[in-house]
Amino acid sequence: MFAASCLASCCAACACDACRTVVSGISRRSARIAYCGLFALSLIVSWILREVAAPLMEKLPWINHFHKTPDREWFETDAVLRVSLGNFLFFSILSVMMVGVKTQKDPRDGIHHGGWMMKVICWCILVILMFFVPNEIISFYESMSKFGAGFFLLVQVVLLLDFVHGWNDTWVGYDEQFWYAALLVVSLVCYLATFVFSGLLFHWFTPSGHDCGLNTFFILMTLIFVFVFAVVVLHPAVGGSILPASVISLYCMYLCYSGLASEPRDYECNGLHKHSKAVSTGTMTIGLLTTVLSVVYSAVRAGSSTTLLSPPDSPRAEKPLLPLDGKAEEKEEKEHKKPVSYSYAFFHIIFSLASMYSAMLLTGWSTSVGESGKLVDVGWPSVWVRVVTSWATAGLFIWSLVAPILFPDREF
Repeated sequence: MFAASCLASCCAACACDACRTVVSGISRRSARIAYCGLFALSLIVSWILREVAAPLMEKLPWINHFHKTPDREWFETDAVLRVSLGNFLFFSILSVMMVGVKTQKDPRDGIHHGGWMMKVICWCILVILMFFVPNEIISFYESMSKFGAGFFLLVQVVLLLDFVHGWNDTWVGYDEQFWYAALLVVSLVCYLATFVFSGLLFHWFTPSGHDCGLNTFFILMTLIFVFVFAVVVLHPAVGGSILPASVISLYCMYLCYSGLASEPRDYECNGLHKHSKAVSTGTMTIGLLTTVLSVVYSAVRAGSSTTLLSPPDSPRAEKPLLPLDGKAEEKEEKEHKKPVSYSYAFFHIIFSLASMYSAMLLTGWSTSVGESGKLVDVGWPSVWVRVVTSWATAGLFIWSLVAPILFPDREF
């Protein structure tokens, strides 16, 4: 028994030392990736608790205070939302703390890039505390998450626009016949996929014998946007490329499908109403993977399109304990006054919104709290959030094409 106790103590000490080594090894260069790792950890914790925490939460009187115990799905959704709320508060607090950071000399720059052991501890405490807050707060957060998730989708749109325009500029910049042919092939494939997708949407969400005018309107509006994209991008005054238009067209059609698939299960025009769950495991996995990739990309791109990461020989990393001369101090002071390469506050806002979006994905955009104890599947608020996001995508893309013409003196 004594030997086992010693072995356990040694293992615990080694684990603590390993954690300290990992967090102390996070430099300015890898801080953004570390935040992404912490966000990915929150998704893993949410997923695990969604599967295993329900029996324990049923025994907590401040959570299960209903006259009739809710279904297991209610507790699964509630567990995800509580982890998401803790994650949201963590990154929101950091975002507020980082407002106005302009140079690396600001003391808050060190908070953003360092103190990782304390950050992990604070994150754990926040997540744990969320399991002691009243259901009414979780219900309010769940309602706000639908809108926060919509904002995150808009951020994804901006990033997608930036990506496709950069992709197009890169291939056109090669000025070779092969790359022009590649642009044409990719564009045709995207347009083909868009129109095939639209046919499937008509088949799934406008069944014969039912009045499905709203679904028909959503699909036709998306097709109109696809046509407008092509007309605007091919206009001589715009002189754009068909590649960005084709990619955005496919993405808008996907958002249209996502909105239609979010319609209530008992809606007669929802061709997926026979599914037992609001979202399948495969769809959820793809959605979470897309979320993580979007957050990683936005973390790298946040606030700057030219400077990605701080150099490995950061002045903070090589600060001498005893400066040998005044020139070293002067050089260090000059380095410290360098402006930050991206907005720290915006960086953390991205993660706050992504926390809401990931919660919606894990819960199927469901309502979590109700006196009936019933889990209400995907509903109309979710439909409109995604459809409006699709329309906003179209508007932003058209604006990105016509803005340089309307305001030639401004840089876009």
